Amino acid sequence: MTALAELLKFSRPADQALSAYFRSHRNLGQQDRAFIAETVFAVLRRKRSLEAAAGSAAPRDLVIAALVRIFGLSGRAFEATDADDAALAARVKSAAIARLAGAVQADLPDWLWQRLAAEYGQEEAAAIAQGLLSPAPLDLRVNLAKLSREEALARLAIEAAPTPHSPAGIRLKGKPQINRHPLFLDGSVEVQDEGSQLLAYLLAPRRGEMVADFCAGAGGKTLAISMLMHGAGRVYAMDVSAKRLRELATRAARAGISNVHPIVLSGEGDVRAKRLAGKLDRVLVDAPCSGFGTLRRNPDLKWRHDATAVAELAAKQLRILNAAAKLLKPGGRLVYATCSILAEENEAVAERFAAAHPEFKPLSCTELLAVQRISIDTGKYLRLWPHRHGTDGFFAAAFERR
Repeated sequence: MTALAELLKFSRPADQALSAYFRSHRNLGQQDRAFIAETVFAVLRRKRSLEAAAGSAAPRDLVIAALVRIFGLSGRAFEATDADDAALAARVKSAAIARLAGAVQADLPDWLWQRLAAEYGQEEAAAIAQGLLSPAPLDLRVNLAKLSREEALARLAIEAAPTPHSPAGIRLKGKPQINRHPLFLDGSVEVQDEGSQLLAYLLAPRRGEMVADFCAGAGGKTLAISMLMHGAGRVYAMDVSAKRLRELATRAARAGISNVHPIVLSGEGDVRAKRLAGKLDRVLVDAPCSGFGTLRRNPDLKWRHDATAVAELAAKQLRILNAAAKLLKPGGRLVYATCSILAEENEAVAERFAAAHPEFKPLSCTELLAVQRISIDTGKYLRLWPHRHGTDGFFAAAFERR
């Protein structure tokens, strides 16, 4: 209950808050930690419907509601400990959630449900919401510069299968501790959602080119880009966070990659980035966003961001895209991407950029991926959904500098 109460403050990301809780409760065993983590994240995913079933937003009541509605405990499981808990469990079990409003059934804030329903219609919005409530698989990207996907599958000795779209992807069954596996430790595989892997194939860097990952973060896509370049050429990993770029350095060393050059940016108009203006062959802008496409993994985001925050993010995304576009030389390719599901952060930003920059020609993402022998048709833009593609929610638009 204490852990959930801390997470429900939404003062910081849920995984950080939970890690801090575990650090202050070192007496908890591994099983206790796993139970607490699974329970509190279940509450974060389904907070609206659990509140409706329990008739309460109190952390203890939400935990009981989750144990009954999500984990299948009966009211009798609580009878020996507390009569009030047993009565609450019985009420929760009989609650008719299906009759409640769409936002409650979808376990979304009202504004987000209304936005999705307006953009995609009620039926598709419900399917999107359900997909975002389903468990996320654990995907790996094979470092094809080191070994083939077939060899990685054979050496993993874990139940797994190739991902349906990414040529480098493997989808594991369950959630094994892959970070202790020899293939992970020697940089042969990295944890990366299949949708994120496809962004590197959309950028399609070639050997010997100069490429930038403009919002590199901890570098998952940077490493995928370097892999496709076979280590030849130069990849500038740019980010405002020095800490995240240090994580990238560790991952690059593990993968045996030496052509990545980190640049800590002071902002969108950083002087070091300006020196590269007009010189780069490819630029990826995986822009900071609401992250609503990752709600399967980060359910707290839907409670931490509101419509005002999304509008501010969209304005920031366009500024970043404008700055990154200056790095490209004629004939260069620009890819704008987010892990958002909202048109305001996606199509609207891409279209505003295209309208303001006639020197950039929009490209068809479907056609670009087809050249990479990846068959996935979502039209001009790349649009990936958990309920349709099994990936996180992703958006991408591609442009060529004329």
